[in-house]
Amino acid sequence: MTKCKSDLSFVAAGVVGALALVSAEGALAAQTNAPKVPATSVTVETVAEGLENPWGLQFLPDGRMLVTERPGRLRIVSKDGQLSKPVSEVPKVYARGQGGLLDVRLSHNFADDGMLFLSYAEPRDGGKAATAVARARLELTDDGGRLSDVKVIFQQQPAYSTTRHFGSRIVIDKKGVLFITTGDRGQGEPAQNPDETVGKVIRINADGSIPDNNPKPEGWKPEIWSIGHRNIQGAVLDVETGQLWTVEHGARGGDELNHPEKGKNYGWPVITYGRDYSGAKIGIGTEKAGMEQPVYYWDPSIATSGLELYTGDLFPQWKGNFLVGGLAGAQLARLVMKDGQVVGQEILLKDEGLRIRDVRQGPDGAVYLLVDESDGAILRLSPESK
Repeated sequence: MTKCKSDLSFVAAGVVGALALVSAEGALAAQTNAPKVPATSVTVETVAEGLENPWGLQFLPDGRMLVTERPGRLRIVSKDGQLSKPVSEVPKVYARGQGGLLDVRLSHNFADDGMLFLSYAEPRDGGKAATAVARARLELTDDGGRLSDVKVIFQQQPAYSTTRHFGSRIVIDKKGVLFITTGDRGQGEPAQNPDETVGKVIRINADGSIPDNNPKPEGWKPEIWSIGHRNIQGAVLDVETGQLWTVEHGARGGDELNHPEKGKNYGWPVITYGRDYSGAKIGIGTEKAGMEQPVYYWDPSIATSGLELYTGDLFPQWKGNFLVGGLAGAQLARLVMKDGQVVGQEILLKDEGLRIRDVRQGPDGAVYLLVDESDGAILRLSPESK
């Protein structure tokens, strides 16, 4: 393994409360540019290299890792960083633009059923594609593994010919119910159409059926949990409260941290704090009755990706904080939370120039990152030894 140190020299500003924008009624609207908190000195180790655009990371019970590569490969990575041969029988993917093999998650009952879930860009007729999720049984072998009993349990509708905004994180609650995030496919307006599963959070059972307690407002497809999302690429469940948290790509200056709740509308593309890449205005402004405000937004954008809620003991000062990967921002952002609001931030790895795609807490309490490059890597963050 190679080692390097990331000693960030931010001056502590103290946690004095987050900056807020306030609506005409005086209610908290949104937060941005939270004050800096004391820096953490960390050691960064390269655990594995040679991964082509790795996208999703999942620990197996024995400490090995499952990693997806966007071109369509699923690999098992040993504790010492050795890559297996590609796992066989992975569904065919649409590996163009932002599409390909994306997230991977284990069943909540994996020790008993050996099931996992894969999200991916699924090729459709006419050269189109859409987000899909398949479940399968993982059979481990000496040099890798194979999938069996593969079944597609969700297919986003409709499909589009664009290669953008597939979303595609999977979160599984303690009862085995899945939250699936989908992007707006670069189309914008369909995110507001409750009869399409574009730009939505989806909630389904492990067999693809619809939970009885889904919101199901009139006109909504029954699998939809929330609407009005642009491109959610980070999602995590607070296991203590059951609250879902997400980060999504905005346009310029519009990346968001949200906690999507059942039956609610998160505004895209009607309201946003972002601007078009040309600088033009998007939608009607930053607020509208019946549409939710983000908990936090980034301006400038960092192109948010993986999201983790840290609960380990290795970084005790990080407990209850969110860790957010940045792609264009090339960083790991630590958000300090209090009463559901962001009250401080730390920017790690800013000088490393790394596109952070996924963020996962390991069984050892260290933080593991996927670097999304054509020659990508898995990194491990631990406290700097003194």
